[in-house]
Amino acid sequence: MNKDLTVGKPQTVLWKFCLPLFGSIIFQQLYNIADSLVAGKFIGEHALAAVGNSYEITLIFIAFAFGCNMGCSVIVSQMFGAKDYKGVKTTVTTACMFSAVLCGILMLTGILGCGPLLQSIRTPKELFADSSLYLDIYVWGLPFVFFYNIATGIFSALGDSRTPFYFLAASSSANVAVDILFVKAFGMGVSGVAWATFLCQGVSCLLAVFTVWRRLRQIPVPEKPPLFDWAILKKILVVAIPSILQQSFISVGNIMIQSVINGFGASVMAGYSAAVKLNNLVITSFTTIGNGISNFSAQNLGARKYERIREAFYAGLKMVWCLCIPFCILYIFFGKYLLLLFMEQDSAAALMTGRQFLWILSPFYFVVSAKLVADGILRGVSAMQKFMTATFTDLILRVVLAFVFSNVTGLATGIWCAWPVGWTIAMGCSVVFYRREYRRLSANM
Repeated sequence: MNKDLTVGKPQTVLWKFCLPLFGSIIFQQLYNIADSLVAGKFIGEHALAAVGNSYEITLIFIAFAFGCNMGCSVIVSQMFGAKDYKGVKTTVTTACMFSAVLCGILMLTGILGCGPLLQSIRTPKELFADSSLYLDIYVWGLPFVFFYNIATGIFSALGDSRTPFYFLAASSSANVAVDILFVKAFGMGVSGVAWATFLCQGVSCLLAVFTVWRRLRQIPVPEKPPLFDWAILKKILVVAIPSILQQSFISVGNIMIQSVINGFGASVMAGYSAAVKLNNLVITSFTTIGNGISNFSAQNLGARKYERIREAFYAGLKMVWCLCIPFCILYIFFGKYLLLLFMEQDSAAALMTGRQFLWILSPFYFVVSAKLVADGILRGVSAMQKFMTATFTDLILRVVLAFVFSNVTGLATGIWCAWPVGWTIAMGCSVVFYRREYRRLSANM
């Protein structure tokens, strides 16, 4: 059901809109968590390390899909808020055509380049075959990843956060079952984990695209809209390219960090692989709420209701900080038991690595969540230069300091300490940029 986010009390509207998004990302993360859980429990520590090693590379592909999602979503939100329904439909078809071309290029790149990339990050020989196999299967499923992201972006732009939740709840639950079936019953190993994700993402993508198509047909327009528009593509790219660069450079940074981690051996790799999945569950939850704030801000920008954007910032802070409290408690006091979902009790070195990672990072969730709320507004009002500056500040600091701290201490713990420093400085940048952007908009009221 489409919803106008420009009316109603902002805090109430935002909570109702973002809570299903949060539920969706919980199920979205089940895809990745299920892969690592099944690999670690039913195959072994090396399989867990191989899937985790490959995961950092898959995030590069996801970065491009996410950028297309945000480019389409933000522009559709602005047009929907301005009641330009013809523009809404043209934006969707333009975004789909562009995404199809981009996806084809990435598939070709993945087929030819994943092997050399695995070598460049110093993947241990005993993990190389499984890592390569997982990536090869994943690349063939990229069309599902791209068009599912486009579909969920359109749902969010139209104010509907529930439909993506229903799709993800069903498909991710099925993914867990199929993972276990392929690995445990059929003995397919790491390939079973990859094929399970491929199949479940494919079904959810087809259902989501069909539902979006039906939803758009119900929106009345006075005349048939054009399928493609260069001016609209330019608007999409203004949001999409910085979003792609943000996510891809973060992924490249994570790959560089992964290369440092790989030098500490398979046990540290396995511990990091498990812990980073738990960490990504939290960060992605914050990012998803930030995306919801982007849609809210974009609709209200289109309707020229700027005061509601300021109220969204404070409502968003309350929302993410409410999430920080239980996650911090869980990870600090019960992290061991969560990590044991991915590995066996006798993986002592891996378990300690994961616990140290969570102990160091989780108190700073309050910091990074504030950054992501401010980023959501910056992206929603198309202030992409400021958005990129804050993002690269975080990324560069984390990568550089990971190398420095690990060399100084000689321990993997030094790598984990780079995260809080990058988050804190970048948060300051994002909040300052948001305040400047709001003052600029207020001057035009």
